[in-house]
Amino acid sequence: MSSATERARRDEAINRAYAVQVAEGSKAAALMGVFGLGVITLAHYRWPSFRRQTLQFKTFLVTMFATSGLVIGADNALLSHEAEFRQSENAIRRLAVMELSRQGLVPTESAIARWRDERARQEQR
Repeated sequence: MSSATERARRDEAINRAYAVQVAEGSKAAALMGVFGLGVITLAHYRWPSFRRQTLQFKTFLVTMFATSGLVIGADNALLSHEAEFRQSENAIRRLAVMELSRQGLVPTESAIARWRDERARQEQR
């Protein structure tokens, strides 16, 4: 596989992973922000000592909830995406190794890359 095609494939995978991270992180941030707002509202009406806290402090706490949701949600989504990507790559590599071995070729990295290029051309037809 030429370095340009390999680079394009990697860039596409990176962009896909980034999109997954942004989407899931945003959902988790919104969810945890709403949860934090609920917790802070409950604490405001439940405990008089918390009621005396400043609005800035309460806003900071809600922001902490949302930020932690963003980070944890994006990280979990990225880990899941990477695991799926790794499984699909391993399946393709296993298939390439089997087919190259059947042809009597040694399945080196360059042979697998050529096989991958040929397969991509056949799929485009």
